[in-house]
Amino acid sequence: MVQAVEAQVAEFTEGVDTVSTLEASNLVELAAQSGGRILELNIRQGDEVEAGELLLVLDQDEEKAKAETAKANYDRYAYLAEVGATSQKELDRYRTQYIEAKSKLNYSNLSSPSAGTVADVNVKVGDVIQQGQVFTSLVQNNELEARVEVPAVFSARLEKGQPVLLRAPGREEVIAIGAVGSIDPRINPNTQGLLVTAVFPNNGGTLKDGQRLRTRVQIQAKDELSVPFSAVTQTSGQSFVFRIGSIDELRKNPGKADLKRLELGIKAGKLPADAKFALQTPVTVGELENDLYPIKKGLKLNQKVATTNLLNLKHGIPVQVQPPKTN
Repeated sequence: MVQAVEAQVAEFTEGVDTVSTLEASNLVELAAQSGGRILELNIRQGDEVEAGELLLVLDQDEEKAKAETAKANYDRYAYLAEVGATSQKELDRYRTQYIEAKSKLNYSNLSSPSAGTVADVNVKVGDVIQQGQVFTSLVQNNELEARVEVPAVFSARLEKGQPVLLRAPGREEVIAIGAVGSIDPRINPNTQGLLVTAVFPNNGGTLKDGQRLRTRVQIQAKDELSVPFSAVTQTSGQSFVFRIGSIDELRKNPGKADLKRLELGIKAGKLPADAKFALQTPVTVGELENDLYPIKKGLKLNQKVATTNLLNLKHGIPVQVQPPKTN
């Protein structure tokens, strides 16, 4: 006795699988606004900081000296301008130098411009840092982005908002679900790919900037004929199902079945006139999804297929189909 189900239409998603690297949507580089020797360094790689938090303190002896020199020059040229010994243009130039030197002294303390996670810190206490020198970055991991290249053949079916799934290498568990955020209108002439960006919320902080993951863009959901995973067997690379059919259907494709003996059995009453037989049927299947195989070729809607005892079935043997369970 076998259990059997009818081939039914089910919804399947067609996806594009690739590998992508996550990038923080917001990465803020922190640079010194003035030069000096580092007196205090209050951050390490991996620290979480808030906006306005003090990151480092500079010893600005050199900047102070420059400011004092600039002030002396400005005072001297101010006096010379009063007595007509220099031009207003020269005075303005030294005034500008003094203002700039004085303003740099306001940046001896550097505070965080925003909240985030501290990346690699490439300075230490005692180092002399130059104005404009980048010493670390703030990574805002609350939202991450993946840049995915999708084959151009799918371009007409790509849409913003389509789901994008992330999986760890070697695992099937979905660890994050995002959505297509943008689609590049240009096709890469070398790869014939189309760049898609997908955004992933990361409120739990499980995703990391720079993490490389398997990425699946779910292009489109569509209805296809399907059978359960348990109905399909594989032999030498070919997929088969055991369809439940009548003696007339077996006559059309007897294969190695002893058709004459079976017909005699029906005639003698050893088999019922409406006896059912296992018909090994080659099928073309798509990718398994939710324990269902989409059937591309080989079956028709509502045809019954066996889902149990497949290892004991052979083409043409009589079978009894177990009635469906009732609640």
